[in-house]
Amino acid sequence: MKCPYCNSQNTSVIDSRPVEDNAIRRRRQCDDCNKRFTTYERVESIELVVRKKDGTIEPYDKNKIRQGIVYSSVKRPISKESIDRLVAEIEEEIMVFANKTEIESQKIGEIVLEKLRTLDKVAYIRFASVYRDFREVSNFKEEVANINK
Repeated sequence: MKCPYCNSQNTSVIDSRPVEDNAIRRRRQCDDCNKRFTTYERVESIELVVRKKDGTIEPYDKNKIRQGIVYSSVKRPISKESIDRLVAEIEEEIMVFANKTEIESQKIGEIVLEKLRTLDKVAYIRFASVYRDFREVSNFKEEVANINK
């Protein structure tokens, strides 16, 4: 890594830690001028697309997953950090199930439901009601009955 102050190639990593978005923050020091600077490393992402129920294809957007989880978690005791961790876990699992560069939206929904079920049952029911398009009270009753199975 090149020092931004003196352009020397001789730098050392002092500290590394993971940060949001699957990145690594590295604190570095130049061996020549002794100045410190920070770099971030991110894994190059694969251009993943999502195949919707109606057959249309759109680019994968993890913010849609985050938004759905946030909406289903309103007024629940779920921290932002828990949501960030959950989104990261979901994204890792999506990459495992993705067929090279494509995944079905139904698979994403099922992964989100599975993860939400373990995090918060009320958020799970809220998400399921939208994802599965509940139209009757009986749909809620069935899902609540099945939640502990």
